Amino acid sequence: MARSKKSPSRSVSIEDVARLAGVSISTVSRVINKSPSVKEKNRIKILDAIKELKFQPSVVAQRLASGKSNVVALVIPRYEGVFYSFYALELIRGIGTLCAALKLDLLLHLTDSRTLLNLKGVGGIIFADIIGNRQQLEDAFNLGIPCVVINNYIEDLAVSCIGIDNKSGAENAVNYLISLGHKKIAHISGDLVTQAAAMRLEGYKRALKKNGLTLKEEYIFKTDYSRGQARSAAEDLLKMPDAPSAVFVASDSMALEVMAVARELGKDIPRDLSIVGFDDNPSGLYGPVALTTVRQPLIKMAEEGVRELGRIMDPKNTPVKIKKTLLATELVIRDSCREP
Repeated sequence: MARSKKSPSRSVSIEDVARLAGVSISTVSRVINKSPSVKEKNRIKILDAIKELKFQPSVVAQRLASGKSNVVALVIPRYEGVFYSFYALELIRGIGTLCAALKLDLLLHLTDSRTLLNLKGVGGIIFADIIGNRQQLEDAFNLGIPCVVINNYIEDLAVSCIGIDNKSGAENAVNYLISLGHKKIAHISGDLVTQAAAMRLEGYKRALKKNGLTLKEEYIFKTDYSRGQARSAAEDLLKMPDAPSAVFVASDSMALEVMAVARELGKDIPRDLSIVGFDDNPSGLYGPVALTTVRQPLIKMAEEGVRELGRIMDPKNTPVKIKKTLLATELVIRDSCREP
């Protein structure tokens, strides 16, 4: 017996809802956008038709119909291992949670400096750092799209930004090592193309200078934040003829790699080498020695970024007042440091 061919499936449209309910398309649109001007009997017919047809209105279409968009784009510069990064995951968690609470629809962009952003239907943008994609920020800014930058303090553009006081955080970490009696202190930096890594290096240098210690360039090891390069830096550091007694590392993940290399080479932490990291990654608690670190308020920065963007997107807040904020860090002392 021959089977009859099914007609091709298609998505249900607003026209289908209007036809089944026996009303106009504009009436369906007003119900979807919660307009109070629709008669109750028509509203019930439309809601019944939506339920029967399993119609799902387009979020973007709803926003455009109402004259505003609650779609927020989160732009994160693409880099190796982004989804294994404590920093990136904390930002996504903080921003996503608050967007849901504020009824903002979150759109994630992993991008590089050569990618044009698709800004159609976007009501505002959060740039999570600016790493080679300054032009994307300027393009959005010039189009009048509300923008907020987090994890980067932008001084030369009239855009709201929320950064971390990386310089003071690093200075406090090195001051602590100096207070223990260390005079030979190394630094394993992150990728200096990032503002965070550059400021942590500056904080390291500032602490040495304020305490009258000589800066030795051979004690500075520049990396790309990867554990592989941290391992190479640690091997070179520990094999130096005049090896440092302490090291300030620009991230906890790298600091844990330094700790692993030191132990592989028969060194005791902290007796032979004191280590301070940066981030307060929970993994620092579960290594062979609990890691002393600098806590940066990533969740607070993420949430303040969402609140600031929501404020800018609100049409009642005109003219917009630009806010530039620098959040303080906190030194968390654990077991990876002692006197030399």
